Amino acid sequence: MAFSLALAGKGGTGKTTMAGLLVKYLLKHGKTPVLAVDADCNSNFNEVLGVKIGDTLGNAREDMKKGQVPSGMTKDVFISMKLEEAVVESEGFDLIVMGRPEGAGCYCAANSLLTAFLEKLVNNYPYIVMDNEAGMEHISRLTTKNVDVLLLVSDPSRRSLQAALRIDELARELNIGVGRSCLVLNQIKEPPSAEALRMIEEAGVELVGTVPEDHTVYAYDIDGRPTIQMPEQAPSVAAAFEVFDRIVR
Repeated sequence: MAFSLALAGKGGTGKTTMAGLLVKYLLKHGKTPVLAVDADCNSNFNEVLGVKIGDTLGNAREDMKKGQVPSGMTKDVFISMKLEEAVVESEGFDLIVMGRPEGAGCYCAANSLLTAFLEKLVNNYPYIVMDNEAGMEHISRLTTKNVDVLLLVSDPSRRSLQAALRIDELARELNIGVGRSCLVLNQIKEPPSAEALRMIEEAGVELVGTVPEDHTVYAYDIDGRPTIQMPEQAPSVAAAFEVFDRIVR
């Protein structure tokens, strides 16, 4: 049974970078192979991981909906083929990109087939890391469900923290099968304020650690270097690894 971790939070909190560091952590500890899932419509998980995107599941869904299944091929065989083509293989991990959101029209058949084949795919991996889109849309659409750990990523701002806590609240209301809901405060310059700690305690969310603001992250980003390649001695990497020690089994 795969151990799955999904990351969520307000845009700009470093959620995707944190997801990349989580993959880095799993690789270091030999917890492989890892399936990295980019469920953000603004796909950039591949840049953090240093791999190129081939195809996306969104494209396969669009092709099927438009009737572009080759003559003589069943829809389930077509979706299976497209799913295999969409998996980007790398050393120790594979990446699959969900692709852009659905357009007009009915996607029920395509979504059902994709869900079935994805369930088969995930059984091949002991660890799954899902980088979700910013905000709460993925929760309300039940993109994130049946996960062992929902890692909420927030920066120190009140709005960001409120967004993270609302995501947790919505996940509880929808009863989507989250085993453990945790919060990490990212890009911090000083210890969390008393007010922030009060908000977290009242929401009943577990604070599993903090990650400092780190110039290394910005340097790698501006140079176009995959942040998964950052040295373990970098303050953000070291702190993130301490967080992951607390949530990964």
